[in-house]
Amino acid sequence: MARILVVDDEVGIRELLSEILYDEGHTVELAENAAQARAARLRMRPDLVLLDIWMPDTDGVSLLKEWGSQGLLDMAVIMMSGHATIDTAVEATRIGAMDFLEKPITLQRLLKTVAAGLARGRAPHPAPAATHPAAANATVALEDELDPPVLATAPANEVPVASNGQLGSISLDQPLREARDEFERIYFEYHLVRESHSMTRVSERTGLERTHLYRKLKQLGIESARKRST
Repeated sequence: MARILVVDDEVGIRELLSEILYDEGHTVELAENAAQARAARLRMRPDLVLLDIWMPDTDGVSLLKEWGSQGLLDMAVIMMSGHATIDTAVEATRIGAMDFLEKPITLQRLLKTVAAGLARGRAPHPAPAATHPAAANATVALEDELDPPVLATAPANEVPVASNGQLGSISLDQPLREARDEFERIYFEYHLVRESHSMTRVSERTGLERTHLYRKLKQLGIESARKRST
């Protein structure tokens, strides 16, 4: 799971990208302008930023230049636009953007580009002369290193947690989406109780923007503090 910041002045695009990325298991934060993007970048330290080029205050290319000049491009940045020219896309790539998505963005193209951005972000920074094709295997090797098989290092007499097809009260024999919904329901109910149903604290604790948090609770059938108080 990665931390992804979506920066776009169109609320419909922000919400659509947020829903898709959240369903993929990522933590998503939204910003509608450069000021919010700056604050969110400092607060959440994203692994990847989806950055719209045309915004009313500071455009995406200018914000990209700003981050680059301040040494803040320590995350993958993917530019988005429905009106950008080839020259704009090339300039953004030269400044430090990893890729460019043209609107309307297809689901397949979005997921493929995000996956590539996150994979590149996890890979070790190569030395300047490291341009050999074999470097392309670095991502696969890194994934193997980050996710070693659990059973390979477990004691021989230790029974795996999910050996009976259950993870706590969650059945692992059901479709992924249903199992994930059960986990998320338990997860959010736990944090609601822990934070005395303070949506502000739950939002901070879970890393979800409040609007998205309310929508997720409604989707899971969980009563929020707002409903309980009525």
